[in-house]
Amino acid sequence: MTDLTPTFKSARRASVELALLSERVINRVLERVAHEAVARSSEILTANSRDLAQMSPENPMYDRLMLTPERLESIAADLRNVARLSSPVGETLSETTRPNGMTITKIRVPFGVVGVIYEARPNVSFDVFALCLKSGNACLLKGGSDARHSNEAIVRIIRESVEGEGLNPDIVTLLPADREATEAMLGAVGWVDVVIPRGSSALINHVRDHSRVPVIETGAGICHTYFDAEGDTDKGAAIVFNAKTRRVSVCNALDTLIVHSSRLADLPQLCGPLMTEGVTIYADPRAFAALEDGYPPELLEHATEESFGTEFMDYKMSLRTVDTLDEALEHISRHSSRHSEAIVTENRATADAFAARVDAACVYTNVSTAFTDGAQFGFGAEIGISTQKLHARGPMALPELTTYKYLIRGEGQIRN
Repeated sequence: MTDLTPTFKSARRASVELALLSERVINRVLERVAHEAVARSSEILTANSRDLAQMSPENPMYDRLMLTPERLESIAADLRNVARLSSPVGETLSETTRPNGMTITKIRVPFGVVGVIYEARPNVSFDVFALCLKSGNACLLKGGSDARHSNEAIVRIIRESVEGEGLNPDIVTLLPADREATEAMLGAVGWVDVVIPRGSSALINHVRDHSRVPVIETGAGICHTYFDAEGDTDKGAAIVFNAKTRRVSVCNALDTLIVHSSRLADLPQLCGPLMTEGVTIYADPRAFAALEDGYPPELLEHATEESFGTEFMDYKMSLRTVDTLDEALEHISRHSSRHSEAIVTENRATADAFAARVDAACVYTNVSTAFTDGAQFGFGAEIGISTQKLHARGPMALPELTTYKYLIRGEGQIRN
């Protein structure tokens, strides 16, 4: 096993150098990386094609792994968006003056070295670099073997861009794609300040259970939309279609539609658009009966208990009938990953009750869950969606990559 301690030490040294950089220099680096991501797109796409050749297109991860010229243009736009944002570093969170005259100021500061472990999503390499740089952190990237060639090409371009601006390229480092590198990062106490896993429940659980370094969890996305007794059918059909089919492999995609029993007759209209994308529906008995004559039989199946609480990451969705709001909330509570939940209703009191009682990072009223995304929230990009409650929750961007410290100033005060 290769000793990665020298790599971790280099990242630590680079993080100290970052503290000396002006925001103008940081923005210049981000703009250069954005330019190079497009200018050298053929290099990235060639590497990506090597990774794609090793994965079946039927694999739900295939879409996450795939890069295209359009996606690289979007990535470049996100990099430029981050450059335009204000850095949170140095922001004053509070300031007080004590009776003895000393002042106590609480300010934002970087973590230092951030390690991110992720699977077949090479776009994460760009996102993590941009957000860490803008927040004053060095980053250690541990991508999965499925995206090894893509990540190598991306990080090579980033490091060459950083070096071209006269900065230490060790502010971003790609670790080997093997499991040993993961274990080394999880044990790098004193060198790595925080680890953020992005990926499957198995990955997240492993990191949480084995890391000696503090962890910020990002969770699997098991997302529900509840169509209420007073829901608007046109809004509901558009929201369900968008949340389910926009990109089926992402964590904010819809997994379960819950429908009030008084609206079962509207199911053919609510679910009709889904058939154009070949979405298979696993329906409970009442919903199955309501759809039986209005949805393609080859795409309609009877739900089992395993149909609920499943993150499909595919053109598949489960469908549950309830008689009350309480029953909908109980189902969500039992099966939710506390990521993103939505209600479609024209009743304000019902919407407010749903929003107050659902325990999730993001709760939507008459909006698609597809918006749980840092760029869509105006954060430029995101480092992950946190489903935990300590330090960060929901889309994590620049502020969530900082901690704080207290600055105490005085004129010689001593304590009695």
